[in-house]
Amino acid sequence: MAEQLPADPVERATPPVGDGARAGVRRHLAAGAAALALPLVGLVTLRLSYGLDRQWQHETTHFWIVFGAALLSAVTAYGTGAAAARRGDVRVMYVSLAFLSAAGFLGLHALATPHVLLASPSAGFNVSTPVGIGIGSLFAVVSVREVPADESAAEMRRARRLRLALVVLMGAWAVASLLRLPPFDVGPGPERGSGPLLAAGVLAVALYAVAAGTYVRLWWRRGGLLPAAMASAMVLLAEAMVAVVVAPNWHLSWWEWHVLLLAAFALVAWGAQQSWHEERWAGLYTADTLAGRREMSILFADLKGFTTFSEAHDAAEVTEMLNAYFTVAIPAVVKRHGGTVDRLIGDAIMATFNRLGDQPDHARRAVRAGLDLQAETARIADEHPGWPRFRVGINTGEVVVSVLGGEGGRTHTVIGDAVNVASRIEGQAPVGRVAVTASTLEGLPDATTEALGPLDLKGKGQPVEAFVLVSLPDQPS
Repeated sequence: MAEQLPADPVERATPPVGDGARAGVRRHLAAGAAALALPLVGLVTLRLSYGLDRQWQHETTHFWIVFGAALLSAVTAYGTGAAAARRGDVRVMYVSLAFLSAAGFLGLHALATPHVLLASPSAGFNVSTPVGIGIGSLFAVVSVREVPADESAAEMRRARRLRLALVVLMGAWAVASLLRLPPFDVGPGPERGSGPLLAAGVLAVALYAVAAGTYVRLWWRRGGLLPAAMASAMVLLAEAMVAVVVAPNWHLSWWEWHVLLLAAFALVAWGAQQSWHEERWAGLYTADTLAGRREMSILFADLKGFTTFSEAHDAAEVTEMLNAYFTVAIPAVVKRHGGTVDRLIGDAIMATFNRLGDQPDHARRAVRAGLDLQAETARIADEHPGWPRFRVGINTGEVVVSVLGGEGGRTHTVIGDAVNVASRIEGQAPVGRVAVTASTLEGLPDATTEALGPLDLKGKGQPVEAFVLVSLPDQPS
């Protein structure tokens, strides 16, 4: 069973407590439940009335419905996978795997349409749909967990390995099905309602029910369209699995599960499209991604004398200068040392290290990035003697990683005193140099520094010890 969701640091207030508000929420939930139950009612009606459940075989329609569902699922898998990798969100990664499983195996089923690739049914292609929906149910129920911050980096690595294994499985399944290798060398596959198919169906329905219930609770606590769309999609996938198990090929009840799959993936895609484009999948983020605490190193860099330079030069010249600098500065931070550019504000760069909790050496990474940034931008500055030069400040401490804002403007950023101190230290750094705090140096015993002394920083009650970096070996001594 899924773990109980802990207190959500960004949960919305419980729906208004007035009797009218409670009644309104109940009416919406009842209407939604009734709408989601209609496909199941229709399936039962068709199966109980032989005259209604007529046979209709149309290969072209079948191919495009299944292929369309697979394509929608693939697009959603890509979008959620990219968001999960960018934010290190375990829930969204497992949602991506659920959709990837459905997309891959549905695509294989589409290719099983008669006269597309094969002249006669293949067991591998025929059973690919229940296999894909079943594997998807496993990932769906795993996605509802709240993974603690200190475990999320390891969990993400496991999820990436599972993604690779899933892709390999789908590739091997396709080859075995096309070549009719064992166990797909005999017959069209298990009969509808057979023991193995029935057992798989019951398990998948149960898992999707758990996932749907949890996403309903997530919607209740946070609001937003996306959790509700996910919950509804889980119900539709469960109903599709029921139809897969009991409906005979090419009958109307059999066509129903194709339409249900298409509706499920279209619903989630629509919910995502309706969400604000910045942090589009934030409605599904874990509590740690939305407002998690972790120790990080924060780097600030800006150009000393930028305002004076801007006043004396045309805006196009200023833009040319900034692009020349950023072209070498950003790769020095991101590609070489794994930093994340949180924001660019005019001439200023704010970068973070250990944003996903997977860089225990974040202080060293930040300092090396600062030194490399200065070395790369100094080369550009030497070619343009009139251009201002960078100064860099770095601080290490606990921050909150959070989604800020709402529709119309939303960002995923870090908040905390450690960020403010890094910004203030940067303002005190010598031009062309890197200034750091004592907290950053704690894990760098091999660093060579020069003391800046205790600095009185704006907003700080006590002076802050700061140092100028002279050198840092590539590897700790």
